[in-house]
Amino acid sequence: MTPTLVRHHTQAEPSASVDTGSRARDWAEIQERMLAPLYEAVYTRLEIGPATRMLSLGCGSGLALLIAAGRGAHVTGVDPDLDRLSLARIRLLPGPEEESGPGSAEPQLLESVPVPAPGHEPYNLITAFTPIGCSPDDGEELVRTLGAAVPSAGRRSTVVLTGWGPPERCATDAVLQVATRLAEGPPRAAGGLGARRDDLENVAFRAGLNPDGSGRVACPFGYADVDSAVRGLLSTRLFDAAVRATDRSQVEKEVAEALHPHLRQDGTVWMPNVFRYLVCTT
Repeated sequence: MTPTLVRHHTQAEPSASVDTGSRARDWAEIQERMLAPLYEAVYTRLEIGPATRMLSLGCGSGLALLIAAGRGAHVTGVDPDLDRLSLARIRLLPGPEEESGPGSAEPQLLESVPVPAPGHEPYNLITAFTPIGCSPDDGEELVRTLGAAVPSAGRRSTVVLTGWGPPERCATDAVLQVATRLAEGPPRAAGGLGARRDDLENVAFRAGLNPDGSGRVACPFGYADVDSAVRGLLSTRLFDAAVRATDRSQVEKEVAEALHPHLRQDGTVWMPNVFRYLVCTT
């Protein structure tokens, strides 16, 4: 599956206040699919299927869950964003007149990591598809989340961590630097916002995981026009601090300017990126 150019006609909000429901829809309709090649590559490598019991951390509006469920996996998604989670429920849960397939388990969609209950069947796969490398503390946050999630998994279960690739291979890096500059924060690292070479391994070791292989996946960000690109990027929540420090219209203006080098003659926006994933065991 490759990214699709999506045109979104709704006008951007001029104020600093954000309609979180609209932003969640922008995420689901524009941005979430950009990481679909990453999901597919990981699922193919791990041979995801009916024997898989997956816990997805930061499941968003459920695209990664939907792809895994389509392969027969039993899926549980966790996301603190209630608007994204609501869209995931629409995507994944059967309506009142629908039934799940024979022998299938209904997806579970939760606001926080579930506490293992007596008789709980352990997960054998935990995924963290929100890439680290965009803020100084996103690795710390992932370590804390894994600390809550790993006890729900069985021994020798698989955990997948993801991060941005090297800045020189991520065209979106220059656009993301707008967020740091406007928020008046320190640069992520010399040379850009991408994850440093050993960031994923450091998270794994701190979370008590054993690295067992890695890979890189090309995930180009493609948009129908600049407006769609701005809305998609702001839906990632990576620009929230910049919006608070300035205002939404200023952030939108500067993001649009940063996108100009990636604007093609037909009006579409195209930014090649590479993401890295690390396969670990508990």
